[in-house]
Amino acid sequence: VFIVGGSVPERDGDDIYNTCMVFDPRGVLVAKHRKVHLFDIDVPGGITFKESDTLTAGGGLLTTFDTGEGLFGTVGVGICYDIRFPELALLLTKEKDVSMICFPGAFNMTTGPAHWELLQRARAVDSQAFVLTASPARATEEMLEATKKDGKFPPYTAWGHSTAVNPWGEIIGSCDEGEAIVEVEIDVSKSMQMKTNIPTALQKRTDLYSVEFKG
Repeated sequence: VFIVGGSVPERDGDDIYNTCMVFDPRGVLVAKHRKVHLFDIDVPGGITFKESDTLTAGGGLLTTFDTGEGLFGTVGVGICYDIRFPELALLLTKEKDVSMICFPGAFNMTTGPAHWELLQRARAVDSQAFVLTASPARATEEMLEATKKDGKFPPYTAWGHSTAVNPWGEIIGSCDEGEAIVEVEIDVSKSMQMKTNIPTALQKRTDLYSVEFKG
């Protein structure tokens, strides 16, 4: 199996990145994505968070890995907040012709209910590719109470709901906020079918706008 391993802090010199590592069936590291867009938001009455206080933004490349023609073709990778930026998904399609994009992420209890599913479906339609997301399970009340008793910081409370979306924007697999495994069957030819039937890549008005990779 290929493992798209969520994300971990990665130190490189004086910089710390939010990094997703991908391993192939031999256990070889075949891709490493450093989160491009840092989560700096302030929602009054909701959540304030500034990832850039600690982390450095990645850049310089579009992260993909090749699974082979008999499997899923070329797969793109983003992390969490990256999913809010359609330009990244569009570039992965334009430059790498991906059939699938994986976004490990942990939306919170403010943005999750409002945008998690919406953004996955939007990026699938934008890129005409499958979009797969993996979220941590939500912290239970028992976990929260235990950390209070121990005097520890409470765990991050994620929205959960890991999901798979096809290029038509349909949800083909999902789960709730608890621990779960989402199993789906993926026919990557559906991605090429979408790109052929609705050829938006060939219909761009480059005289009016453009999305260009500058890495």
